[in-house]
Amino acid sequence: MKLTQAPTHGKKMAFISRLIINCFKKTKYLFLSLLFTLIVVINHEVILAASTPTLEIAKSLTQQGFSQLYDGKPEAAFKAWQAAYRAYEQLNNEQGMNGSLINQSLALQALGSYTTACQILTQALSLNNGICPDSLQKQTNFSQLSYLKSTLHQKQITEYFQLTGFYNLANVLRVMGEPEVSYVILQECLTSVVQLQNKKIQDNLLLNLANTEVILYNQAKSKYQLTDDFAAQKKAIILAKSKFVAAQKIYQKLSNSQSTVSLQAKLNWLKLLLDSTSSQFSQDIPINESVSEIINDILAKLEQFRTLPKIESIYGKLKLSRSLINITQTPTLKLKELTSTNLQSVALSLSEEALTNAKDLNNLRAIAYSYGTLGKIYTTYGELSKAENSYYEGVLYAQSVQAWDIVYQWQWELARLYKVSDKIERANQFYATAIKNLDKVRSDILLFNSDIQFAFEEKVEPLYREYISLLLNKNISNKTYNRQAIKIQEQLKFAEVENFLRCGKFAENTLDARLDRGLKDLDYIVYLIKLNDRVEVLVKTSQDIYRHTIDLDIIGEPLTNFFNIIQNLEFVDIKGYNFLTYSQAVYQLLIQPIKQYLPSSGKIGFVLDSYFQNLPLDMLYDGQEYLLEKYIISVGSSAKQLRQSLLKPATTLASGVSQISPSFSNPIVPRDLRPLPQVRLEIDNIKKANPSAITLLDSEFTHERFSKDIENNSFWAIHLSSHAQFSSDIEQTFVLAWDIPLMVNDLKGLLQNKSNLDLLVLSACQTAKGDRRSFLGIAGIAAQAGARGVVASLWLVDADSTAQLMTKFYEGLKSGLTKAEALRSAQLSLLKSDKYFHPYYWSAFILVGG
Repeated sequence: MKLTQAPTHGKKMAFISRLIINCFKKTKYLFLSLLFTLIVVINHEVILAASTPTLEIAKSLTQQGFSQLYDGKPEAAFKAWQAAYRAYEQLNNEQGMNGSLINQSLALQALGSYTTACQILTQALSLNNGICPDSLQKQTNFSQLSYLKSTLHQKQITEYFQLTGFYNLANVLRVMGEPEVSYVILQECLTSVVQLQNKKIQDNLLLNLANTEVILYNQAKSKYQLTDDFAAQKKAIILAKSKFVAAQKIYQKLSNSQSTVSLQAKLNWLKLLLDSTSSQFSQDIPINESVSEIINDILAKLEQFRTLPKIESIYGKLKLSRSLINITQTPTLKLKELTSTNLQSVALSLSEEALTNAKDLNNLRAIAYSYGTLGKIYTTYGELSKAENSYYEGVLYAQSVQAWDIVYQWQWELARLYKVSDKIERANQFYATAIKNLDKVRSDILLFNSDIQFAFEEKVEPLYREYISLLLNKNISNKTYNRQAIKIQEQLKFAEVENFLRCGKFAENTLDARLDRGLKDLDYIVYLIKLNDRVEVLVKTSQDIYRHTIDLDIIGEPLTNFFNIIQNLEFVDIKGYNFLTYSQAVYQLLIQPIKQYLPSSGKIGFVLDSYFQNLPLDMLYDGQEYLLEKYIISVGSSAKQLRQSLLKPATTLASGVSQISPSFSNPIVPRDLRPLPQVRLEIDNIKKANPSAITLLDSEFTHERFSKDIENNSFWAIHLSSHAQFSSDIEQTFVLAWDIPLMVNDLKGLLQNKSNLDLLVLSACQTAKGDRRSFLGIAGIAAQAGARGVVASLWLVDADSTAQLMTKFYEGLKSGLTKAEALRSAQLSLLKSDKYFHPYYWSAFILVGG
């Protein structure tokens, strides 16, 4: 069936008209409701103002809040519990006050206000609120986790309100992307609940422990998918399997009980199994049999949905509907006694029922989600016109409550529908608006949605990729679309860094704040973009934009061979005629076709997709010379980041570790690291070139001393000559100080207010072997440090040659060269030397930024 013309103004007017008519129909009920609300509010104030409230009134307000939350009215519940808190406060009833705070957190969770909920819970439980993550700081670190463990042991949870408080804190932290902390709290609570002999809360604890195991499973699965390193993959797959099995065992146990959480356990278990149908993490699980059993059990007892709070019942029905539709779209699932038609019919019926229930509650967010689910079901039926109308309804209702996290999803689905029906302009519009609305909530989604945090490649990145693929049509080259494609590519690069840092939306804003008006745009920027079936190479000049397309089948093997060569531990011993063959093959595919659009020499910036980010561009060979010999090269996440700066060098901080130090024993540090005796020479040379430089060597370079020097000085450049590793995993990205590793977020805390920082140099560093996305670690450090430019290396280079290169680099800066020019000059000095001409010594170094 063809899609109808998209409803626009008329559709919106009809929607508004329906709301007005419904308001008139419900006028008498609305008046009575308002009157009752006024009476309740006035009574609250009169009671609290006229006399000391009684315990009965406080309990009544508490019960009123639970009734309102059950009916899907979290705002009203929150106000009732606030009133209860004030009543208990006047009664000087500390336990009642703390209980009211815990209840308030329930309403705040329902409203999506997780930061406030976390802070209220830490107040109620007398905890350090530093355990609550926010957009301005790192999520809970190891020291805070240790504090929490010791606090839990000391507190001895013996009362019901304490147990429910910690239980809710665990739920909040899980949603906010802290599954490890959530797990610790839940385990301690389970130990305590045995003494209280409360079966209901024990089952709820088990359910949420299983939910936390699922998040930990997704986290491990994400790490497995992001790396090609065998050791890292093995570690991730072992952890993922153990978490998968642990979650499934708990869900199975609860689903067989008479508990009120039995239905929720089944729904979550079903989703876990379906999400893992094509995963090797579940190879030993009889998924077909388990899925059939769970579905038959749920469908035989649909009345169980009535036992749930009304809003949970609605979302439970929608979750089941989406699982059933997922089954119909998974050919590998063969379910006995259930046909796809039956499942679609049940899914449709449940979603329609959920929509009716949501309208009865007048919960606009639930209504919006119900309409979107119906859109997905109609799409599987092939009824695209109905799907389109449902998505539109969902968008309108979601917009009315500014639920942008729902809006972007249904706009994305509309874009897909229009793309399938070849309505490219309409698809273009909806992809653009979906990304715009995702951008509105990206910080919240990346920070406070653990499901998205650990599935970025599946649930966020495809939106950008699909839109770029649409704009870069294989058969048509439209320059307006090409410019839009590179704009979206740059947005994706920032989103990737922010997801890596789990920091919320800040990277681009930070960059804007750091950039001065005097910075100069590059005239030539090359974008390398990998799509599902091809690689797109775009050249943006000051006047025009050009494009070249390569089939992925053609470039995949040469690029893999080249990566294998440079990652070989024996790379330095490989003769030129061996590695130049691979380097030249990649040059011929990527650079030769766009050579006509580039200058014969000068400055070029590259914005690289993840697929290319560990590529040593300087080493690409045209048959006669390296790219380094022609161009001054820098890389970045956007054209803005590549702007060139020319500032006169000022105060420098040079720090390094030349010996084996206590930080080498840290569990996250690889065991095979060696001392770097040439670091001492490197630091001495920097001091000679810049006598005013402050230096910290070996035992002087502690976290405390480093922090103090940064706090008391304004540095133009910071040079760190120590072992460092960059990874796609933020927990494996670090720079070694003498006593401890400096993590990415440590640098943010130290450097975020240092607006004069122009250069950060990370000497003796390397990307994680086999991790194609490990460049994210360099980009993450650059973003956190806020430096205009970062010099780093893709692999650990010889210490003597690095010391020589760094000396030449700083000499170039002192003589007035830009960072890009100074780095190239230093690299050329090695290339032209008798000892260090091999690209192993000079091609690893890159400049990120300008």
